[in-house]
Amino acid sequence: MTANRWVLLTSCLCFCSGLGAQSEPIVVGSKNFTESYVLGEVMALLLESRGIPVERRFGFGGTLVAFEALRAGEIDVYAEYTGTISQTILGAAAALDGSTLSAALAPLGLETLPALGFDNTYALAVTTPTAQRYGLRTVSDLAALPDFKFGLSHEFRNRADGWPGLKQAYGLPQDSSGIEHGLAYQALLEEEFDVTDAYSTDGDLLRYRLVVLEDDRNYFPSYRAVPLARLDLDATAKVALSELADRLDDTSMRAMNAEVVIENRSFAEVAAAFLLGQGLITTSQAPAAGLWPSLARNTLVHLKLTGIALFAACVVGLSLALVVYRSRRWSAAVLYIAGLLQTIPSIALLALMIPIAGVGQKPAIIALFLYSLLPIARNAITALVTIDPLLRRVATALGLTHFEQLRHIYVPLALPHMLSGIRIAAVVSIGTATLAAFVGAGGLGEPIVTGLALNNTSLILQGAIPAAALALCTELMFEAIERWLVPRHLTSGRLNA
Repeated sequence: MTANRWVLLTSCLCFCSGLGAQSEPIVVGSKNFTESYVLGEVMALLLESRGIPVERRFGFGGTLVAFEALRAGEIDVYAEYTGTISQTILGAAAALDGSTLSAALAPLGLETLPALGFDNTYALAVTTPTAQRYGLRTVSDLAALPDFKFGLSHEFRNRADGWPGLKQAYGLPQDSSGIEHGLAYQALLEEEFDVTDAYSTDGDLLRYRLVVLEDDRNYFPSYRAVPLARLDLDATAKVALSELADRLDDTSMRAMNAEVVIENRSFAEVAAAFLLGQGLITTSQAPAAGLWPSLARNTLVHLKLTGIALFAACVVGLSLALVVYRSRRWSAAVLYIAGLLQTIPSIALLALMIPIAGVGQKPAIIALFLYSLLPIARNAITALVTIDPLLRRVATALGLTHFEQLRHIYVPLALPHMLSGIRIAAVVSIGTATLAAFVGAGGLGEPIVTGLALNNTSLILQGAIPAAALALCTELMFEAIERWLVPRHLTSGRLNA
C-alpha cells in the first residue's frame, strides 16, 4: 500500500511539473522592420497551432539589441540572417555557414534552426527616373557620380558588412547621412537623397518601383534567413519551427512584405495566410487586432514604466536633497552627477543599460529613473538653500530641532518647487518612455516603432497622440495636487508673476 501511494505521489508530481513546464510560453522576438515582424508572426502562429503557448516581443531596435535579448533569455527565438550572424554578431571576416556557424554559436548557448529558404541580401536602390537619367545598372556605376547623396539606415552605416566595407570595395567617393530605414524610401522619392540601402525582399521596392543596383563585385555575403534560437529552447518548439525549412523563396517573401506595406494587411493576417497556403495550419488563426484593447494595453504599460521610475526618483532625489542641501560641496556634486546623466541621449542610455539589466521593462525603468533625478533633485535643493536666512535664525531661536525645522518650516516652504520638479520629471518621462519600445519594453512607443517601420502615419499617431494626452493629463493632475497640498499664500505670488 505504501509503495502504491509513493508511485501515485510521484506520478502526480511529474504531471504537475509537466504542466508547469508547458505553461511557460515561448517568447518570439523580432527586429523593427517589416520582414522581421512578418517572420516573427509566422513562427508565433505556427507554435500556437501546435498547442505551444507564445509570448510576442516584437520591434527590438536593431541587431545587437535583439541578439542581447536572446542571449539574456528575454526571448527564445527570432529570425536572423546568416551574413548578419557571421559578420555583425560574431565579427567573422567572411560569411560562415553550416557546421562552422553552429560551432561558433554553441559557446554562446545559441543555434540556428533549418533555413527558411530565401536570401535577403543588402542592396543599393535608386528611383526609376534616377536610374534612367544616369544609366545606372550596377553599384560600380555610382563611383562616377561623386555628387550623389547617400541616405543610409543607421545600422547599415556602421556594421562591418555595410557602408564602410562597401565604400572601400567599390571605391565610392561619396559620404552618407543616416536615416531610419522605414523613412528612407519616402526621402528617396522626395529627392532628399539619391541612393539608399535596401533589403532585396523589401515590399517597398515594388511599392515605389525602385531599381536595385547589381552588386557586380559580389561584396555582400549570403543572408539566408534562419530562426536563431537558444540551445535550451523546448524540443517540441524546435521540431515545429523546423517545419518552416525551405518554405519561402525570395519572390514569396517579397510578396508577403508587399501585402503589409501596400495592401495594409496586418502582420498576423499575412503570416496566417502563408501558413494556411503551405498546409501548416488548417484554419486561419490570426488574432484580431483591435485598436482599443491595444491602446489600453500600451497605455497601462506606459504608466507602469513611468510610474515606477518616477516613484523611485522621488524617493531617491528628495532624500538626497534633504541630506545634502546644507553642504554646498555635496549639493554641487549631486547636481553635477544628475546633470551628467541628463546629457546622455535617451536611446544611448537605453542601449547602455542592456549589458547591465538586459532588455525589456527593467532597463527602461532604470533609464527613466536616472532621467528623472535631475529635475527632482535640482528643484528640491534649490528651494531648500534659498529659504530666507531670517526664517532659519527664527527657527533656531525657537529651539526647534533640525527635523522639526524641516517638517514645519523648510519642506512646506519648498513644497511648490519640489512639486514643480516632480511635474517636470513626470512629463519628460512620459515622452522619453516612448523610446523604450526599442528595447522591448512595450508601451505607447510600440505603435510608433511599428509605424516607422511601415512608414504608416496612422500607426505613429496611435502612439504619439495618447502619449501627448497622457502628458497633458499629468500636468493637470499635478496642478490639482499642488492646489490641494500647498497653502494658497505660497503659490499666489508665483502664479501672479
